[in-house]
Amino acid sequence: MSRGRWVVAAAIAVALAGCGETVPRVPKLGANDVVVAFGDSLTYGTGAADNESYPAVLAQLIGRQVVRSGVPGEITAQGLRRLPSVIEEHRPRLVIVCLGGNDMLRKVADAEIRQNLRAIIRALKERGIAAVLVGVPKPALITSAPEFYGEIAREFGIPYEGKVVTSVMYAPDMKADPIHPNAKGYRRIAEAIAELLRSAGAV
Repeated sequence: MSRGRWVVAAAIAVALAGCGETVPRVPKLGANDVVVAFGDSLTYGTGAADNESYPAVLAQLIGRQVVRSGVPGEITAQGLRRLPSVIEEHRPRLVIVCLGGNDMLRKVADAEIRQNLRAIIRALKERGIAAVLVGVPKPALITSAPEFYGEIAREFGIPYEGKVVTSVMYAPDMKADPIHPNAKGYRRIAEAIAELLRSAGAV
């Protein structure tokens, strides 16, 4: 196993161990099912070419259509308002939610971020759409994703990846700038999410 793959495996193992439980299951994706990657610049792929964004790489890894629905600068309140039109346009079977970093940059209260993320996940669940949550660290203090990400995932019983973005932000060779990955960093994120989806039974 290459060093890069070993690090990815180790990060995933730590994330799963931190959950203290098995990964929640989601329905298996059919060959024609659509996955939407929903988020901000981390989903858009700022810092890399379009085909190097994590949704583009994830599509290759899992063999499914993955729509890149990332809006640079978006906060959770804006994402909540945008979600219905995205669902209407793409009719996804599964949505990967990765939001909150811009809220933290703007010093939005954790309680408000939590409320908006809960509303996003609830809206997906009410429509029968599977959800996966990806946690991001506070930009000014890269330690780990705030606890509310994991709490939301446990509340709704959905798969959660809470370590990989932090690990990328700690690696200078995986960043295009202080807050955005480069192509190598986005591949790392895609690999971790692909492994999570496999563990959850989606692929």
